[in-house]
Amino acid sequence: MRSIYDLNLKQMEEMLAGYGQKPYRAKQIFAWLYRKRVSDFSEMTDLPQSLIEKIRQDYSMEPVHEIARQTARDGTVKYLFEMKDGASVEAVLMHFHFGDSLCVSSQIGCNMGCTFCASGLLKKQRDLTAAEMTGEVLYVQKELDRIGGRVDNIVIMGTGEPFDNYDNVMRFCEIINSDHGLAIGARHITISTCGIVPRINDFAKGHYQYNLAVSLHASNDELRRQLMPIDRAWPLDVLMDALKNYSQDNHRRLTFEYILLSGVNDSDAHAKELADLIRGMNAYINLIPYNQVDENGYRSVDEKKALHFYDVLMKHGVKATLRSRHGDDIDAACGQLRAKHERNKDSQ
Repeated sequence: MRSIYDLNLKQMEEMLAGYGQKPYRAKQIFAWLYRKRVSDFSEMTDLPQSLIEKIRQDYSMEPVHEIARQTARDGTVKYLFEMKDGASVEAVLMHFHFGDSLCVSSQIGCNMGCTFCASGLLKKQRDLTAAEMTGEVLYVQKELDRIGGRVDNIVIMGTGEPFDNYDNVMRFCEIINSDHGLAIGARHITISTCGIVPRINDFAKGHYQYNLAVSLHASNDELRRQLMPIDRAWPLDVLMDALKNYSQDNHRRLTFEYILLSGVNDSDAHAKELADLIRGMNAYINLIPYNQVDENGYRSVDEKKALHFYDVLMKHGVKATLRSRHGDDIDAACGQLRAKHERNKDSQ
């Protein structure tokens, strides 16, 4: 049975038209789901009982279930959720001066094979539906409701490659962005991709206002192919051409994500090469401290080295930011808590 949370507003209107109902009912239902955040169809008190019964027969309100949680000293919270079929997935709530940001997952497991990433420790089982991604957000928002808080920003940077689940991710964004839904502003929603060029082209044609972030992590193809197998399919020249076209057509600033790995991609030469690659684009580089994963052997740089790399980029005419660390004392890397949970299940 399909989840009611899988429908965007237009699909909701089409569903109701099939029941002989007026389109305004869709906005009523959206308000119950996303504003009042009810947990049962029976709570939708301004709908006819006959309509509620029809919807109940065809749609579920299956929630996600929390099965584990870790809270860091800095207040970062990592959730492990279980879906209807028993699959588990992570989400992370981080607190910033500009608001609370929730990092959501888009797939169960990941097939991109990035060598430094904990998400790839378990291969992709399936895509998440728009409803399941929405469920991640709603669960955390209901928790924040108790303290008068709000999920201000969504980053689709958890487990999975969002552009490998393009249709579901775009419908999820539409649902949470809707003025009749959670009303999270488009420019407060960021989609991260490791570089699936055909979907970047689709995204460009859509002229969306969502932010686009690209996982780069290397300044040349030789190194990037060692770290990110996707570079073999779409090398840097092809990727950069697609991104330049996107930026020009949409007048949107790009974010390039660059995880600093000690002794791998953190030299002055790498910084200069990276600056040459990005210079002239409407973009900036987000330098990310690495959350170490025991299974892959990479190590994070120290703060002094990270600041030096940042300085080299700035001196070579490229804007950069250095992301603050979050959740250092928990399983902070994407997929790390889930991998631990799955290993524990297998050993029982």
